[in-house]
Amino acid sequence: MQTRFFSQLCLAVTAMVILASCGSKTNTQGKLIPKDAAIVVHLNGESLNAKLPWDEIKTNPLFQQVSADSTTPPVIKKTLNDPDNSGIDIKKDLVFFMLQDSSGSYIGIEGSIKDAAKFKAFNIEASGGGSEAQDGDQSYISNAPVAVGWNKDKFVYIINTPEHSANYYSDNGSAGNISPRDIGATCKNIFALKADNSLGNSEKFSTLMNEKGDVHFWMNTEQIQKATGAAAAMPMMNLQSLYEGSFTTATANFDNGKITIDAKSYAGKEMGDLWKKYNGNKIDEEMIKRIPAKDIAAVFALNFKPEGIKEFVKVLGIEAYVNLGLAFAGFTLDDFVKANKGDILIALTDIKTVTDSVPSFLEPNKKELSTKTEPEFLFAAAVGDKSSFNQLIKAGEKLGKDKGANLPVTYSMGEKYFAIGNSKENNDKYIAGGSNNNFDFIDKINGEPMGGYINFQYIFKAVANEVKKDSSSIAIFDASAKFWDNAFFKGGNYTDGGLTQKIEINLVDKNTNSLKQLNQYLGKVGQIMKEQEKQYRTRNVDVMADTTVVMPPVKKH
Repeated sequence: MQTRFFSQLCLAVTAMVILASCGSKTNTQGKLIPKDAAIVVHLNGESLNAKLPWDEIKTNPLFQQVSADSTTPPVIKKTLNDPDNSGIDIKKDLVFFMLQDSSGSYIGIEGSIKDAAKFKAFNIEASGGGSEAQDGDQSYISNAPVAVGWNKDKFVYIINTPEHSANYYSDNGSAGNISPRDIGATCKNIFALKADNSLGNSEKFSTLMNEKGDVHFWMNTEQIQKATGAAAAMPMMNLQSLYEGSFTTATANFDNGKITIDAKSYAGKEMGDLWKKYNGNKIDEEMIKRIPAKDIAAVFALNFKPEGIKEFVKVLGIEAYVNLGLAFAGFTLDDFVKANKGDILIALTDIKTVTDSVPSFLEPNKKELSTKTEPEFLFAAAVGDKSSFNQLIKAGEKLGKDKGANLPVTYSMGEKYFAIGNSKENNDKYIAGGSNNNFDFIDKINGEPMGGYINFQYIFKAVANEVKKDSSSIAIFDASAKFWDNAFFKGGNYTDGGLTQKIEINLVDKNTNSLKQLNQYLGKVGQIMKEQEKQYRTRNVDVMADTTVVMPPVKKH
């Protein structure tokens, strides 16, 4: 009996663990966020503060400039020195969201209260005489364009930003093509949100919140596109199918020496069915190994099902228009599908310094030497049906002649691949094969339908001589060269209703947390740019004040 009871207990515990690991369909972070919010950014206060304590943020040069600035209000200085003075708990979640509606748009900032009395005192001083109100457990202070509401646990700031709405400007360019907003009422409505009207009941948002991360990002593409009126601008196209039910989510983590981002793109039924049916396989590693180069600046590879392009055009409702346009070029959409096997590659390699003779800026009739850095460029595609691919090439040649194009590119074609680039020698080498360059980044980007790589360090070294010779530009360049190393990207698999992507950005310093490094880097660059702006203003004032500057006479006609 005891054995049976113990077995049942183990099964029950196992079931609870499994269910907990799957996550809930609801979440607490989204309860005060409208479900039609266009953008949401969630900051994990606990993990971010562990990786970058406030005392280290205060060492940021730009932060110190703001704190020392005489124009910064005393209440802000006091809060910057010690966030506890605001009554806000910075070690708990902080959420930013943006929503567009009939009154334009507004931004919301939500977080947790640490000390309600301090929070109230802080907002009374910061609002500069805003009107106060009480509604049950909620307190409010409003002074347009900002309102803040709070209870014993949570606060919400609402900031009216009508200028960020596509409807803000009328056809003649004047402002105010929207209804006015009662900022206080908007803030109250957030606290009164029903569960079904918030992101608290969104399964996708809950999935995002259950992912371990320092920062979570949510973008509602459907809401953004509705606000722009893109569908109304092109009524002949079924643009609604592109963004209906579409979301993008991402989770970022700051680790030692790198920043990782796991993203996922969701689509509505029509586009989702296309993604699922015509999802690509693995990128072609051979296409990467064929690149005849010593150094790679950047590369992108893609595998796709060409027939999916035709179905995509059908969903948009523009198949007839596309075929009509292609007919003038001498081929059809079917020819394009047959011509492509479904693998493409784009690469920038072997950056070099080129010297050329160009017309003089001051004397156009004279020539002067000009030096610039440029990479070898290569675009390659795997050939499906060779005769159909030849039709595409002929159409491209005809179009170039008709337009009088004289582009500095050449192409080569073999049985398996087509290559186009700015070096005929490279094109031919690529088609011939034999390079078999087993680049060390391939293992980091292979195995999925998309993959990419950027070598920041190589790019910095290759273009160092092109940097402007003023001190500010050199300082920013040097700071960047000491900070960024490389980046990898892979993704495109269709999983659980969406396309997955993973980005890894590596920094030069592998031993220090990337958030700490980012804090110092952005502070340094911001300080340089601010000083640059100050010097620019000073120079302009000096020029305006210089009485020796004589403007050229205006010619009379």
